[in-house]
Amino acid sequence: MSTAVATTGAVLSNRRGWLGSLSDFFWRQPKMFVFLLLTPAALWLGIVYLGSLLALLLQSFFAIDEFSGMVDRSQLTLKTYAELLKPQNLDIIVRTVTMAATVTLASAIIAFPIAYVAARYARGKWKALFYLGVMLPLWSSYLVKIYAWKLILAKEGILNWVFAQLHLTFVLDWLLSIPVIGGNSLSISYIGTFLVFVYVWLPYMILPIQAAVERVPGNLIEASSDLGAAPLKTFRHVIFPLALPGIIAGSIFTFSLTLGDYIVPQIIGTSRLFIGQAVYAHQGTAGNIPLAAAFTVVPIVIMGLYLWMAKKQGAFDAL
Repeated sequence: MSTAVATTGAVLSNRRGWLGSLSDFFWRQPKMFVFLLLTPAALWLGIVYLGSLLALLLQSFFAIDEFSGMVDRSQLTLKTYAELLKPQNLDIIVRTVTMAATVTLASAIIAFPIAYVAARYARGKWKALFYLGVMLPLWSSYLVKIYAWKLILAKEGILNWVFAQLHLTFVLDWLLSIPVIGGNSLSISYIGTFLVFVYVWLPYMILPIQAAVERVPGNLIEASSDLGAAPLKTFRHVIFPLALPGIIAGSIFTFSLTLGDYIVPQIIGTSRLFIGQAVYAHQGTAGNIPLAAAFTVVPIVIMGLYLWMAKKQGAFDAL
């Protein structure tokens, strides 16, 4: 009987060919199968990404020779990092982090009502329409959107025309007269930069919040109401704490993307640099690669700390 089974197995194996034999081998050796699946991705991540990141980190420990103007690679030094503490460089870091924080906060405030309605009330075709409306801006070219906003925010743009038609030009003039954030027009002010950042990154905040709100059990909201809690109290003690991981998850995208972006501030805003622009300027125009690398390390460190805090709040479960 065993001989017949073995013969039958051999016949079936021959019919299946080498692919069948390979499949049997991986079935018997699942760890080898996992190893072969992960090896290409691990090589890419380890060599191309982490390798270039470590090379960049190493560049930040060199410095520019004051006499020759060339990069001195003969010794490692923290001199370049000390340059980050100079007022002009520290101002760039503070400006970028402040913009990233305000964009993240504004995106969360705008996104939460949209995500809440989509999660609790939208059904069927309305939910499909919601996803279409959120994702549609992401389908168009990034540069096209930025240049379109530059036209919208210009002095001759449609936004100024709307304010004029509503006889609210004085409000716009007042906003533009505010020190630091104002300017000659919205297209060359921090207000304009802020508006474009919020528009561009808003979908990345809406979707995680919507996913988090959908996971809030409806019976908890009903129980809160049955126990006499007002809607605002239910929101503060039930909905918001459970949706907070989704808000933090969305903030990872909006904060990090704003922190490293250099195209929006380059096209819309003033001549004062953000971190991304500083990296581009020092690496390309000035040829100061160590300082460019040191500037690059700043958002990496900030996002590392931010991700650590987000993980403690359970934000990764909402991604």
